[in-house]
Amino acid sequence: MNHLFKNSLTRFFYGLSRTNPMKHGKNVKWSRQLSQYLGDLEQESWESMEGLVRCSANFVPLSPISFLERSAKVYRDRTSVVYGSVKYTWAETHGRCVKLASALTQLGISPGDVGTKTPISCTPIKAGRIPKSRQCLLRVPHKSDPSGTIPDWQKCTLKWLSELNVATLAPNIPAMHELHFAVPMAGAVLCTLNTRHDSSMVSVLLKHSEAKAIFVDYQLLEVAQGALNLLGDMKLKLPILVLVLETDGSSPVTTTSYEYESLLATGCNEFVIRRPKTEWDPISINYTSGTTSMPKGVVYCHRGAYLNSIATALLHGMGSTPVYLWTVPMFHCNGWCLIWGLAAFGGTNICLRRVSPKEIFECIALHKVTNMSGAPTVLNMIVNSSVSDRQPLPHKVEIMTGGSPPPPQILLKMEELGFGVSHLYGLTETYGPGTSCIWKPEWDSLPSDDRSQFKARQGVHHIGLEDVDVKDSITMENVPADGKTVGEIMFRGNTVMSGYLKDLKATEEAFKGGWFRSGDIAVKHSDGYVQVKDRLKDIIISGGENISTVEVETVLFSHPAVLEAAVVGRPDDHWGQTPCAFVKLKEGFNADAQELINFSRGQSFLMISLKHQLARSRSLFLGRRQRPWAASSDTKHTPTHTHTKHTHPHPAHDERWQERSPFSRSSLGRVGMSSNTLVLLCITCYRRSELV
Repeated sequence: MNHLFKNSLTRFFYGLSRTNPMKHGKNVKWSRQLSQYLGDLEQESWESMEGLVRCSANFVPLSPISFLERSAKVYRDRTSVVYGSVKYTWAETHGRCVKLASALTQLGISPGDVGTKTPISCTPIKAGRIPKSRQCLLRVPHKSDPSGTIPDWQKCTLKWLSELNVATLAPNIPAMHELHFAVPMAGAVLCTLNTRHDSSMVSVLLKHSEAKAIFVDYQLLEVAQGALNLLGDMKLKLPILVLVLETDGSSPVTTTSYEYESLLATGCNEFVIRRPKTEWDPISINYTSGTTSMPKGVVYCHRGAYLNSIATALLHGMGSTPVYLWTVPMFHCNGWCLIWGLAAFGGTNICLRRVSPKEIFECIALHKVTNMSGAPTVLNMIVNSSVSDRQPLPHKVEIMTGGSPPPPQILLKMEELGFGVSHLYGLTETYGPGTSCIWKPEWDSLPSDDRSQFKARQGVHHIGLEDVDVKDSITMENVPADGKTVGEIMFRGNTVMSGYLKDLKATEEAFKGGWFRSGDIAVKHSDGYVQVKDRLKDIIISGGENISTVEVETVLFSHPAVLEAAVVGRPDDHWGQTPCAFVKLKEGFNADAQELINFSRGQSFLMISLKHQLARSRSLFLGRRQRPWAASSDTKHTPTHTHTKHTHPHPAHDERWQERSPFSRSSLGRVGMSSNTLVLLCITCYRRSELV
């Protein structure tokens, strides 16, 4: 079709489609169908070549559902899931997922008549003409406007139906694995909730996502019921609660309307899977951790999930039929998309309800685990485990770590134990892993300390992404690849989120300039490898100098007595901010604040002027949104902090501190300091030139 004619036709019908679009149902339906057709005209430039057709024979929307269907044929009798004494083959898993999808539709969780159209409507309607609650997604053009603005007609809207959304609140158990397939097979959208949330936060997320049902593990039933009570107080329609009991029957007897296995048994084996109409149909919602603001609902599509599943499996070095130990929460970025990825490779899922060093070593020895993943806290747990908990590894186990910059010391100790450690990096908005530190053979000959420093880099983008770069946040220019100039890491490609649910403003801001802005500060080395220096909101500005919390934590980690460390910024009248380090000591080790300060001297920063030392008991939980000094009522001391020129109140009573540095930030979230002794260091950093 002539390009000029096509553009003219598009503009003509677009004008017609805007004529009273919201007054009559027929007009709305016609407008949507017409706009979808016009969108096809713009996209299908291949039609200019004579003899080509697109049909079901050569085009099927990409979806990770297909991985399960293939494994049920190719790896039919191979073990798919192991959980204690429970084992399933891939044929059995496929059958269970089909029946569960059928059962979901019987509960009314189905696209229904409206769902026969794709949930995503690319209707070119002005943003102001539709409810804000439906303005959540942006389809960024391949060649973005240099100004970073996106025309209104390129904004997509998501017609969100509560009938399509299924929430989960469960650990790494077989039901969680099956729901990742069954929910999209029913044409619905999966919303996995963080099992560490309290009832209040769960209620907020259920309200925001408009979940029609929630599958709850029996150990989290009290949290879920508390959330439903809060929703009931707001006179909101409550989601259907489906209780997931322990597979061995050891769960306490609880009366609920629906139980997982009983519900699954009502499904039909002949159920016809409801496949996505387009690759851009949503498959899941993953809420951000909320470390710097309220959690945002990150929407994944079938295409992105498909591509990232393969890319992440390849990053892990997986071949055919790997054995994977689940130490990454399945609720986190859909288990880094590996729930789907393992199905593509016919892998075996070793489910683990609780993660502990003893359980990890036992599972590796018993099931011949080949791959696993974990945040640096998991690695830290392994390297500091007691000798009685360890077992010799039957072979080298490949482990991928990510979630926060890993201390090089931890990487080195893991290798000494026989693990092959690789480093990846990503965000919820990038479906989990987006880059990896691909190892170079020439690094093998380097000293161990140097190797661990190289391995701690975030590396380069995987095959599912178009590009990753470090750019100036304002000018959008690439920073020099000198390993010194800092900029913001930005992503572009098919494994970047569709958008934030019901938050068009945040979506536009994240995609400003045609790239996804990560909010992470990094440098780019001469070989193109990126290295994260800190979270943009975590950088401490003290006396005009930028201090990386990651660098301070790395130095503290190198002290032999330090198990975990987190550094945050504390308001200061003189310096603006000063670093405040929270340190958890290893069992059997002793160190005071002054010793750690002295140990850190001579680094790229200097920590001096001890302010306060505080011990905490095992019962204090240092969780998100809870001030670390918010101790129980029996705490007898309320210390103050004295500077040579200024006197500051205790941070718990300092409104500036509570506003500017709430302890919901990522650095505290990435260390599980919930037990043992904590040493609080409120310190001041000075430039070397100012010291005599």
